[in-house]
Amino acid sequence: MIADEHLLILVLALLLDRIVGDPDWLWQRLPHPVVLFGKAISYFDQRFNGKHLSGVLRRRNGFMSIVALLMGAAIIGWVVHGFLAIFGWLGILIEAALVAVFLAQKSLGDHVGEVSQALRTNGLEGGRLAVSRIVGRDPETLDEPGVCRAAIESLAENFSDGVVAPALWYGLFGLPGLFLYKMLNTADSMIGHKSETYIDFGRAAAQLDDVANWPAARLSILLIAVGALAKRGISALGNAIRVAVRDGGLHRSPNSGRPEAAMAGALDIQLAGPRIYGGELVREPMINGAGRDTATVSDIEAGITIFYSACSVLTFLAFMGFLILL
Repeated sequence: MIADEHLLILVLALLLDRIVGDPDWLWQRLPHPVVLFGKAISYFDQRFNGKHLSGVLRRRNGFMSIVALLMGAAIIGWVVHGFLAIFGWLGILIEAALVAVFLAQKSLGDHVGEVSQALRTNGLEGGRLAVSRIVGRDPETLDEPGVCRAAIESLAENFSDGVVAPALWYGLFGLPGLFLYKMLNTADSMIGHKSETYIDFGRAAAQLDDVANWPAARLSILLIAVGALAKRGISALGNAIRVAVRDGGLHRSPNSGRPEAAMAGALDIQLAGPRIYGGELVREPMINGAGRDTATVSDIEAGITIFYSACSVLTFLAFMGFLILL
């Protein structure tokens, strides 16, 4: 596929995802591709991550498993693209719909918006229930500002790995790149954590996921900053970049802290800090410690407007790339 056609598909996919999102009625009838990726990962996990194996053997098996999974995903992407190319413009439209499946603009905005709506209509308990669907921390430990911070952090982090990263990998490498990235990202979420079961087997997946998300996390800073400019003015743009550069490395993740810090600067609030996962306190520095220390429902809603503005900037950049290469 020539580059301009590639970017055209990306623009169509971004627009389709923004308008339609992830239709529940479809995935109630068909398995979502990410679910299929998850089943493949589970197969390798069950077969090659036995408790009787040594740590060294688990690390070797984990590395070989993720390499096999990524190669398989890339080959499937190449085959699917080759098949769709037979159908000309119809194939282009189908591929755009397929790419949209792997993007998360509308679904992410909707889920975070449900947190603010729940807080306004059902109070703290409603907010805790809504935020528990999008974050891993213990919701019962959160007060209302904590619920608001959790929602905003999830919005910023998932903008990077749920929107920017898949769009970037597709833009660079087409369906093989997109499928490879989504397989890797799914593997990281399933086996990339530092539990006793996965600290060895999932090590390669976690490290490769950090590498794969590195460019998108940095690009997300600029997108959030420009999105903040459009919605909150020049000071928000400067604050987003300044805080991201200064505090982006404070997060335990080498990537998640970048968009979170940019959003913290854009909204002028504190994010991150100590929080509880699975009953255990995780101590982290506060991002944008000079910002407001109490996040509000209005901050969630302002964050969503910046998020959608940043998504529009991403779509515009893809369209401009298409025009330049046309």
